[in-house]
Amino acid sequence: MKMKDTNSSEYIVLTLDAGGTNFVFSAIQSNKDLVDPIRYPSNAHDLDRCLSTIIEGFQEVLRKVGGKADAISFAFPGPADYENGIIGDLPNFPSFTGGVALGPMLEEQFNIPVYINNDGDLFAYGEAIAGWMPELNEKLAAVGSTKKHKNLVGITLGTGIGCGIVVDQNMLRGDNSCGAEIHNTLNKYFPNWNAEEGVSTRAIQKVYADQIGTSFDSNLMPKDIFKIAIGEKSGNKEAASEAFRQFGENLGSTIANVVTLIDGLIVLGGGITSAWDLFFPAMFKEINRPWQDYHGNQTNRLSYKVFNLQDESVFSEYAKGGSKTLRVPYSETVVKYDNMPRIGIGVSTLGASKSIALGAYAYALQKLREE
Repeated sequence: MKMKDTNSSEYIVLTLDAGGTNFVFSAIQSNKDLVDPIRYPSNAHDLDRCLSTIIEGFQEVLRKVGGKADAISFAFPGPADYENGIIGDLPNFPSFTGGVALGPMLEEQFNIPVYINNDGDLFAYGEAIAGWMPELNEKLAAVGSTKKHKNLVGITLGTGIGCGIVVDQNMLRGDNSCGAEIHNTLNKYFPNWNAEEGVSTRAIQKVYADQIGTSFDSNLMPKDIFKIAIGEKSGNKEAASEAFRQFGENLGSTIANVVTLIDGLIVLGGGITSAWDLFFPAMFKEINRPWQDYHGNQTNRLSYKVFNLQDESVFSEYAKGGSKTLRVPYSETVVKYDNMPRIGIGVSTLGASKSIALGAYAYALQKLREE
């Protein structure tokens, strides 16, 4: 499929926010929505109805943008072979058992390129290209800082924990479309569980139920437990606070493990970030706690300092960094360098849904330029 030779800002990309309950369709051009979002029930239990809904949703958006678009790009849950557009067995889409060639189907239906990725990957890509990372770099440059970030880990906090990694402006996809599966890292509290069992909606629900000695209640959502913790809803405040404390500690452990491999910014998104004030102290305490060897000697857990960039009072220190002067051996030359390795953690200002859409758009542009 040969694409038009034109400025990339003219490209129109059809997008989809695919949830287990609802599908939300839109179109983007120059990082701006062209239509009001179009919602359809996902019909995840019925494969024919689900696929028909996807086709009808994109057809309706296409009509609203004048019948012409250059690509379709969106996030869809995994497991999947995203490179080839094949979606695997999905817990939230029971009708997809056995695998569905979703990408090839849409390419045949619309005769334009189709790009499908994981929502965590696209969240990170959106934040790296048009979100938190460029915002922070502009802020650093405005105060004369030499610090400039190129790498980012995006983490979404909601029903589960999602992740995406961008290295030098390139989205890491992995050889098996599994480039950032941090939900399967170790759970600090329960080694037989994965990290998601401690960093998820059900984790907050479970800890609260355990603390008050009742059975698990899936109807009591994190937003309800948050309101209990801050005194806006009746319940056990101490138990609610402990649920978010344990969530933060587990999240901090997961983040610390990830950033030992990816030396870059961490940006958080998703509904649970609204409870930031309840979980961030435990999160940073865990990230910054020291390691200890068998002699009892303590060392820093990480090779760099981690800043809470939600706290404006620390920005000047972060921007300034360190400054050390050295004389070049066997020379009169003097050099300076920043001797404070550091990264920052913050919360998305765009919101996860918008970042995912912008990530999908940016990824489509990248692929279109390559063809």
